[in-house]
Amino acid sequence: MDSRTEMTGLIRIAGEKKGLLIVASIFSVISSLLQIVPFIAVYKIIAELLMHAGNPETIDKDLILYWGVFVFAAMIVALVTFYISGISSHIAAFHILYQLRLRLAEHVAKVPMGYHSKTATGELKKIIEVSVEKIEKFIAHQLPDLVSAAVIPVLLVGYLCWLDWRLALILLIPIGCGFWLQARMFASAEGQTAYREFQYAVEEMNATGVEYIRGMPAVKVFGITADSFLTFKTAVVKYRDISLRITNLCKTSYSLFFVLMGSLFVFVVPVGILLLSENAGNQAFAITFILFLVITPSLSAPLLKLLHVGSGLREIIEGNKRIDAILSQKAVEEPQKPQIPESYDIQFHQVSFAYETVESKDYKPVLENISFLAQSGEMTALVGPSGGGKSTIASLLLRFWDVQEGMITIGGVPVQEMGTEQLMDTVSFVFQDVHLFYDSIEENIRMGNTVASGEDVIAAAKIACCHEFIEQLEHGYATKIGEGGTYLSGGEAQRIAIARALLKNAPILVLDEATAYADAENEHKIQQGLVELVKGKTVLIIAHRLSTIRAAEQILVLKQGRIVERGTHEELRCQQGLYDQMWQAHIRAASWKLGVGNLQSEAAKEGAGIE
Repeated sequence: MDSRTEMTGLIRIAGEKKGLLIVASIFSVISSLLQIVPFIAVYKIIAELLMHAGNPETIDKDLILYWGVFVFAAMIVALVTFYISGISSHIAAFHILYQLRLRLAEHVAKVPMGYHSKTATGELKKIIEVSVEKIEKFIAHQLPDLVSAAVIPVLLVGYLCWLDWRLALILLIPIGCGFWLQARMFASAEGQTAYREFQYAVEEMNATGVEYIRGMPAVKVFGITADSFLTFKTAVVKYRDISLRITNLCKTSYSLFFVLMGSLFVFVVPVGILLLSENAGNQAFAITFILFLVITPSLSAPLLKLLHVGSGLREIIEGNKRIDAILSQKAVEEPQKPQIPESYDIQFHQVSFAYETVESKDYKPVLENISFLAQSGEMTALVGPSGGGKSTIASLLLRFWDVQEGMITIGGVPVQEMGTEQLMDTVSFVFQDVHLFYDSIEENIRMGNTVASGEDVIAAAKIACCHEFIEQLEHGYATKIGEGGTYLSGGEAQRIAIARALLKNAPILVLDEATAYADAENEHKIQQGLVELVKGKTVLIIAHRLSTIRAAEQILVLKQGRIVERGTHEELRCQQGLYDQMWQAHIRAASWKLGVGNLQSEAAKEGAGIE
């Protein structure tokens, strides 16, 4: 991708507030034009002084006063126009950032879960926060600065060419060489690759840093330091190396550019002296030469600003490419004419699924030829060894991924033919790993549900067995969760998640190890609440505690992505297959006690080969 195409992306984003940015650019140009006035005034004043150097009394003092007042007024107007330009560009930038962040947030919620499983949280955080923020820097600051930094040198050089083209041509030689060096570095394949790798290094360091902080309990327990946490250390070292590589890559061209732009008068002085010696007594040329010596150093500031804008622009372009990469991710397809199911039976028709494509070297089928019917008003349980595909079945129902083979229907309607909003309204899902937002407990239960009353929230909390511990908190349901607030235990958080599902009151309920963190007493209470909840609803429950699903009308036993057994608890016990083995293990685990005698007994049995 060439630089013109990359710049087009930034200009396209900026074009969303074209009117404001045109206003900002016009006033920036006006401000730049007015900044030339002092140089014109200097030229006029010097000319007047030199023309009457032999007789100072004849100097036109009114002319000098006029140019002084004119410059003062021009600078006031320049400040006002610069202020208007800045305000306009900032208003445009903040509006664009607001829309861009919303668009990114909405889009990442629509892409398949496979994208999130492959993309680190820190990487997305860096893109949505830092890369988008740099777009604001480009629109609010660099775009007006770019106009100003480009217009002032052009106008000054044009003015100098009008005064004396020979001296102006000498100035253009170092300026042209400096920009050629910069363009050569930035446009080179090595330069583009280095900046791209720099962005990746920053994202990787963000991702591993977030992982390090989130894993702080394990870090403390095992005494892991930042230096011994290899993934983080590797990321930091990689960032250091790429930063040094970019420094080494830029140092020669940047140093030469800086020296050339800061020493323009060095090129003008010898040529001016030579021309002055050939035109001895030419007072007009002497005035022009003096003006060149005054103006030439003033060219350095806008030219160096162009260097600063250009170097920052490369990083912004790379960040924008990552924003485009997120927005180019294909969202879950929405049906043109969404269908609404009339009943809520769930049926899997010969469903096969893998997280990777067949062409991938990591391809491994997760589900193979899965078929079952979960009747409305009944509980269907999914059990089996870890990695059997239970959670995948629940995720496919919600279209976190789309199946490669087969079909999933709700009330006879394929889930692909239901709109995402309709599908989410139809299914309540309690995840095994609960995420609570930094908000009040009430809002964490509501999850955007503004229709439910406070009494409804409390009723759901009571059924989920979390009302009592909420009431014991200092601020009750208004208690903030997370940083700066209250931290809940795993079991408490799980019960909040169950209350969410209860309040949502969707016709289909999916429970993925919903009682995993509940103690025996609360597990019994939750089950009593679920008995009332599941009436008239389709319930899909994933459980390792087999005691929680004894009452299920249908139990599906999965192993290595296949359904190997199905039936009620009693029917599966009679088959004496995998489910029966799991049940026996469950009973033994329930009666197991930790003790030295038990451990010695078990060790003796193991040594004797007794099972």
